[in-house]
Parts: sequence; structure tokens; C-alpha cells
Amino acid sequence: MPAADEREAIPAGLEIHFEPRKPEIDPTLNIAVDVERTGEPRNRLVTIGDSISHGFMSGAIFRTDLSWPAIVAFELGEFQRFRRPVYEPPNGPGGIPLDIERALRSFESRFGSKADWYEYVAIARWLHRYLDKVEDYWERGGGAKTPPADQILHNLAIYGWDLRDTLSLTATKVRRRIGRPRDDVWFPKQKVEDDNDRAALFVLESARGAGNRFLTPLGAARLLGEQGTDVSDRGPGIETLTVLLGSNNALQAVTKLKLAWSGAGYKDLDEKGAYTVWRPEHFAAEWDLVVAELRRIKARHVIVGTVPAVTIAPIARGVGAKVRSGSRYFPFYTRPWIRDEDFDEDVDPHITEEEARAVDSAIDAFNQTIINSVAAARESGLDWYLFDVGGLLDRLATKRYLSDPAAQPDWWTPYQLPPELARLDPVPNTRFFASGPAGRTDGGLFSLDGIHPTTIAYGLIAHEAIQVMNLAQVEFRTPAGEPRPGGAVDFSRVLASDTLLSRPPTSLSGSLATLGWLDDKLDWVHGLF
Repeated sequence: MPAADEREAIPAGLEIHFEPRKPEIDPTLNIAVDVERTGEPRNRLVTIGDSISHGFMSGAIFRTDLSWPAIVAFELGEFQRFRRPVYEPPNGPGGIPLDIERALRSFESRFGSKADWYEYVAIARWLHRYLDKVEDYWERGGGAKTPPADQILHNLAIYGWDLRDTLSLTATKVRRRIGRPRDDVWFPKQKVEDDNDRAALFVLESARGAGNRFLTPLGAARLLGEQGTDVSDRGPGIETLTVLLGSNNALQAVTKLKLAWSGAGYKDLDEKGAYTVWRPEHFAAEWDLVVAELRRIKARHVIVGTVPAVTIAPIARGVGAKVRSGSRYFPFYTRPWIRDEDFDEDVDPHITEEEARAVDSAIDAFNQTIINSVAAARESGLDWYLFDVGGLLDRLATKRYLSDPAAQPDWWTPYQLPPELARLDPVPNTRFFASGPAGRTDGGLFSLDGIHPTTIAYGLIAHEAIQVMNLAQVEFRTPAGEPRPGGAVDFSRVLASDTLLSRPPTSLSGSLATLGWLDDKLDWVHGLF
């Protein structure tokens, strides 16, 4: 870890905010739009986004049927027609690149809930065999074969992608980036190589236009929009298009615990990998290009999400007490398995209070750019809506606000969980997931990677998206196709599908020793993100 004087300077032009951004409570931004509703679009729900919309959870993409767009599609009565990538192999090793939940269950079936020191050699051998199985499946086995798709998927989100990726990458370009796989034999390289590109092909192979030409996700959505309605081909081919992008323009600040501000190469697919957080002016330039593409897509309604504060994700845990009464911030942020008493500023990876505030301030600027684009679209007669995902996470933030009333801004109110979740003991929160032989002891809204939602949290995102769709007067239906007034998430169904909450691993004690040991051996946080 570099010394303090070697840390990259915060850009001089960045406007630092000492008060959190107030959420936008009106998705229409108080701008009225007349909506033409003639005919029924052929594609009722299409999604462009990153890992949150893809359905990434606990270190892998696998159960895409539990992504928030799939939950919305179920409530629309469209689940069977909602086309999504499928990564769950029968009797396979789990999703790509590494399903941490499944790995822990396999670990526990072999070693129990707590391993003794004399078992570490056996554990290392077991881990080698387990990872080798995962690596072989996705690099050389069944997972290396992209499933055929004769129609463009409706869920076009891809984990790990930022604005430039979504603007530029097609199946052709992604395939060229995938190298010849090597059968790595030991730590820490024993992971699925080019996992993001391999997963992207499951989405992009279906994105073909005229002459079988491969398209970007934005181009694929444009083609779906051209498909017209069941009354007139002049109408939009998409009823509701959702767009949640931008988190990956700041996320690596907490996954790498390092700030590297975007520079001149921010538009270059190769050079941009060196950056962990975008300067607001670079984000705005990229977002303008995304908006230009979105305006070309024929969709009756477009729902655009804001970027959540990545510093709330528990993969970067605040050390000790807040820097002062009423502050949102801790003096340092490090890995959740490093205890306060063990943290060493000179040795352990971390970012500082000042750096965390700078990242949040940059995200505030990202979100203002997004809000302005939605307002401009509505002013020009397009039925665009703002989905304030950032505001949703702020209202759920446990250590930042919920457990620290002095830090709560005047506008802040706690998010009211649905009864099915509020009755759980303990009530789900945004701390890192912890569990033992008696069940879950903490967390519940973030999965085992400390970055992505659990199934129930995907249900909350779906619930809030549905509120916006209700405002847009989207018709929800029963599975039989009968109209029903207003949409709502069946949280009993969602909760029953959340295996992490219903059957939590027994080895995740408060010390998080297992994940800490894995990170020490595999550097899995760097590897996965």
C-alpha cells in the first residue's frame, strides 16, 4: 500500500460535497409528458445495464431468473417470454467466475463450520481441486460453448461494464479479447480467465442485426425498438426500457481500495482499465453519447437509474468510529475481515475519509448529469423517468445513517422494508453478511461478495422499479394474462428463493475468517472485480 504522500491527488476541479445529495422523489421531475399508447409493443421489458441488472450475486453470475428485471417480468406476467442469458449448468460448478455461496457450502460439507489449523494443508488441496473444476468448466468444458439464441435477449445487461463498454463492445470485439485458456495449477492465478468476456458472449451472441452483424447492447435494443407493435409497425417495439449504468465508473475505488482518476485515455477500451473512478467531466462526455443512443431507441417509456454511493458497499468497511459526530465517514475503509484492532494504516489496503468523500462527490456529479438528461428528455416530449437507485441505498445505509442519527440529513427517512422482510430476525441491513451454526447474524441485503445485492435486495430494486412503472401506467398481468390493478412484488416468493437467507452458510462468523483466508490465498476481490 503506498504511503500517504504517494496516494493520487484528488482532482483540483472536483466539487467536494459536505452534505449528501437529496434524493429525487418525483420520477417525472415535475415535467408532464403526453404519452401515445396505441397498440401493444412486442417487447414489454428491455434492460440495459451492468451487474446489478445482469443479476450478479456472491461473486458470480448464475441465477439470472432472480435478477431484478426477471422479478419485474414475473409480475408483468411476462416471465416465460422474458429472454435472458442462462449460466446455471446442470450439475455444474455454479456461475462464472466463482459462486462463493456454493463454494462455501462445498467447503462446509467437507470440513464443517470451522476448520482447525492442522487442516489447512487439506483445505488448500481441496480448494485447488474445486477451483480447477470451475476453471475447466468455463474455459474448456460446457461453459465455453455459448448457447445458441435465435432472438435478441431482453436483458442486455453485462456485469463489469461501464459506459464505454456499453457504447463500443460487440460479440466480435469481445471474442477477439479472449485468449487461449491456460490450465493454471496453483494460487493465486487459478481462476476463470477472461470471465467477463466469456459471460458477455452469452448476451451478445444474440445481438445480431442485418446481415448477421453483431451489435452493442444499445444497438440490440434499438433493433428491438424497431419491431413495432401488434397494431402498427410505426409504434414503438419496446414498452419499457430500463437503463442502469455508471456504477462501474467508480466501483473499483472500493474493490481495489485505490483511487486512480480517469485521464486522457478514458474513452479507450484498453487504457481505461487503469482508472478506478471517472472525473465528472469524463463521465458527462460518455453519458452524452449514451443518451444520444437511447434517444434513437423506440420505447414508450424509458426508466433511467442513478448511481448508488459505492462507498456504502460493505466490501470497504469503515474502521473504528466516525471521524466526528454527524459525519457520514470513517477515518479509513478497509476489508471487512480486517478487525479494527488489527488494522495497520501502513500495511493494510484502505482508502481514507477524504478519498471516500471525493468518490461520493464524483458520483453526485454523475447523478446530476443523469438527472439533467432525464429532464431534457421529458422537456422534449419523451416519456423518460428517473429511478433514484442512489437514494434507495442511502435510505438503507446502516452504518452511515440508520445506526447514527447524528449523521442523518434533514430529508432522510429510513426505508420501510416490506413486512415479509421486516419480520426477519435480525432485520436485514447493509453490513457484510455474517452467519454461524444458529443462522444469519448480520447483513442480508448484500451478498457474499460485499458488493452485489442478495435475492431479497434485488426484490427491493424490482419493487421500486415497479412503482415507477405504475406511475407510467404500465399494465401488470397475472401469469394467465389477466390484467390486475397495479404491480407489486410477491416478497414471499422472493424470500423463498433466497438460499443465502433461508440456508445461510455456517462458517461465516463475525470475524469472516473464511473469506479473509480465501482473499489472502486467492486475492479474490481483485480477481473478481
